Amino acid sequence: MREAAAELAVRHRRTLMAGRTHGVVAEPTTFGFKVAGWVAELDRAIARLARATDEVAVGRISGAVGTHATVDPRVEEYVCAELGLKPDPVSTQVVARDRHASFMSALALAAGALERIAIEIRHLQRSEVGEAFEPFGVEQKGSSAMPHKRNPVMTERVCGLARVVRGHLVTALENTGLWHERDISHSSAERIIFPDACAAVDYMALEMAKVLTGLQVRPDRMLRNLQFGGGVVFSQRVMLALLDSGMSREDAYLVVQKAAMKALDEEGPGFRAILEKDAEVMRRIGARLDEVFDPWAGLEHTDLAYERLGLGVRR
Repeated sequence: MREAAAELAVRHRRTLMAGRTHGVVAEPTTFGFKVAGWVAELDRAIARLARATDEVAVGRISGAVGTHATVDPRVEEYVCAELGLKPDPVSTQVVARDRHASFMSALALAAGALERIAIEIRHLQRSEVGEAFEPFGVEQKGSSAMPHKRNPVMTERVCGLARVVRGHLVTALENTGLWHERDISHSSAERIIFPDACAAVDYMALEMAKVLTGLQVRPDRMLRNLQFGGGVVFSQRVMLALLDSGMSREDAYLVVQKAAMKALDEEGPGFRAILEKDAEVMRRIGARLDEVFDPWAGLEHTDLAYERLGLGVRR
């Protein structure tokens, strides 16, 4: 799946779109840069799982309370070596369950990384946004009642399963506290949570690999949404340009906010058009408006992320 995300990030390195914070359009970004963030999180998830797997890969054959009273430590070392495990330095009748909880935490965080990607795609697929769509078969039905529907069922499944895996983490954490040298309150739960969580995360990764490989990206819709409200995403740049002209920050903020709110609240002229009718704004920054409303201004350093991830893109 990481490879699918990396390929998508490189392919859409120059695909402009609106960034969003709090669900509201913010400054310009690129879809590829957004996906590069997914790649970085997937790299961390993979590395975290590898570390947790190594930490949990220990064994013990050390007797009823871990003292090797009836088993020579050399037997433990031999058996563990044959199984590809390290001997637990100090065990009781069982290996301490903090190791298992750490492994489950890594699984839950991996599930969370997949969920974050899935949530983003679900939002981008909303009717009002329409910027990216998960794969949809030619004969697939989105809704039994409404033929127009194209529901994000794959990414919704991933989000639901992430909740299941997080629930298993709670159980794994509860299992760390056992009575004395052991009890069996943990074992009945572990027979369920570990196979279930591993299978769930594996399935989620396979589903998201299909989603990213077949993702339908709509650059034209992204550009249209970038110009929402006549370019309100450029409000900070307008304000900074007014500051450069000598206007106070308080006055500049009020001028820009008033124009932006008018552009969003009314049908008619957009943000830039409203500014162009303001004599004071035009006197101060009229000659710079094309520069201020250039969507590529401020994105000069996005390729740095690709370099850091080793995605073969150089500035």
